[in-house]
Amino acid sequence: MMGHPALFEDLLGPVETRGRSRPAPPNLRALGGAGTRDMAIAGDAFEGASTMNRELAMWQPASRSADNDILPQKRMSDARVRDTLRNDAYVRAGSVIHQDNIVGGAFTLNAKPLTKLVMGKDDPTWEGEFQEEVEAKFTLWAESTDNWSDAARRMSLTQMVRQAVGSYVATGEVLAVAEWAREDAFMRPFNTAIRMIDLDRLSTPFDKASDRTVIGGVQVDGRHIPQGYFIRKAHPTDYMSPDAYQWEYVPRTKPWGRVQAIHMYEQVRPYQTRGISDIVAGLKEIRQTKVFRETVLQNAVVNATYAASIESDLDTNAIFQRLGGGNLGEDEFDEAVSNYIGGYLGAVSKYIGASNQFQIGGVRIPHLPPGSKLQMRPAGKGGPLGNEFEQSLLRYIAAILGISYEQLSKDVSKTNYSSYRAAMGETWKFMQSRKSLVADRFATIIFRLWLEEALNKATIESMPRAMRNPSNMDWLYKPQMLDAISQCDWIGASRGQVDELKETQAAVLRGKFNLTTDEDELGRLGKDWRRVYRQREREKKLRKDLDIETADEAAANNMMNAASGTPKDKTKGNNDKKAADNNADGTGTLENLYMDAIEEREDA
Repeated sequence: MMGHPALFEDLLGPVETRGRSRPAPPNLRALGGAGTRDMAIAGDAFEGASTMNRELAMWQPASRSADNDILPQKRMSDARVRDTLRNDAYVRAGSVIHQDNIVGGAFTLNAKPLTKLVMGKDDPTWEGEFQEEVEAKFTLWAESTDNWSDAARRMSLTQMVRQAVGSYVATGEVLAVAEWAREDAFMRPFNTAIRMIDLDRLSTPFDKASDRTVIGGVQVDGRHIPQGYFIRKAHPTDYMSPDAYQWEYVPRTKPWGRVQAIHMYEQVRPYQTRGISDIVAGLKEIRQTKVFRETVLQNAVVNATYAASIESDLDTNAIFQRLGGGNLGEDEFDEAVSNYIGGYLGAVSKYIGASNQFQIGGVRIPHLPPGSKLQMRPAGKGGPLGNEFEQSLLRYIAAILGISYEQLSKDVSKTNYSSYRAAMGETWKFMQSRKSLVADRFATIIFRLWLEEALNKATIESMPRAMRNPSNMDWLYKPQMLDAISQCDWIGASRGQVDELKETQAAVLRGKFNLTTDEDELGRLGKDWRRVYRQREREKKLRKDLDIETADEAAANNMMNAASGTPKDKTKGNNDKKAADNNADGTGTLENLYMDAIEEREDA
């Protein structure tokens, strides 16, 4: 190959300045090109790409760029997903499950600055002081009932993050802009504020339609790096508003790097400028499922409306002949049919009303006219294809939403603990990835904006004096210094426990064998470990002041059988504890395992 550089270049494509491409050598070419007689003889290497397979011959999808796939149908797909979220209870519930399992009722900051990069050395004392001060001040601002974090003063940070997750489910994107709020200056603690933007407003202005650097409302440079966003001042369908035809350009960042526009989506393909909802892949089936449920419900209502019907054995042809056969016109025939049915039903009613009713055990039995029978109509049942078919449709929707069937249907009657726990584990992994991609990233950008302002205003008292001088903040704008000091985690929704005893035992064992930390375990429960520790210390002090026994003290002072109420044999209790301590496989009662772990920590 080294001796024939031209051959290597030919395989790569164009090599001439005029852009023409020379063909590869005959021994390296496909036989006659795709779709020719030689290819037909040789056969297809991949059956899935065959153009002559009977099942696949008519399947000829277009091969387009990511933007050409998404942008022409972006508005319609978003509108259909939103309509589905408004009118399909299952899909709406799936969206709420995303918000509840990712964000929960409170989205709590857990600051983790990279101390060695910020201070030049490890300093656990400063790190702890910084974390507690920053977390307290940020939470006070972000979760204030005055809603300082929201430019519209309607939502707290938690509510904005929930809205961001919901927007991602519906459109595959999140869009917000950072503003510098100046109103209520005498009350406002910080000027940073975030405004959520409807994705329909992100679009290309009319005068930029021929500008290749503006794609779907996003202006990019030659390397496809976003430079700014064109945002309508009103929604496109607000026709009565003159702002609907005006655009505002928002740069992605300020010259010194402060973020101005937050646009998040998952890039599936290179050079993809906009995102699209995962629900779009299943919209057709979701729509048909809704129609199926409505049809089944209507059928059940009709069946339940009539308890019974009277059917006549009179032949249809005989009725037709009696009405005049084909000698009558259309209008005359309709009138004859109406008169016949009216007369027949009237005669039946008169016959039944005049007949004596038989009774057996108090139950009346009608005496019908000759040639008639009573047909009982059952009440509405499941769909004609059975409940399993509807369950399969719900499983399809659950797969699209990334959650388990049990969560979506709220039906756990046909599963056991192990299966449900496994399903919840898969859902948890999906939710954690979405939390990292959307919720954590969105909240971290807001925290970084707030922290930048707080440091420039010298409101973080734990910072060294030399780093609190507003006129000398060059250290903060060194490469990635703001990233280092704003590193953090976020405590969202609790994972939840299916069997609290088993899962608490597992948590105790993980802690005993140093496989986890209290921070991780309490984070799984949606709790901040520092707050839990402080609260436990306060409770411990108050119990001591009020002379209240703890559960451990009560058990030691009064060994009583919980089932019988009789005192236990202390010797037997000690033997039981020793047996649990000597249990090689780590099993035993929760109390013994917990006490072992506590004792080992105290000894250490």
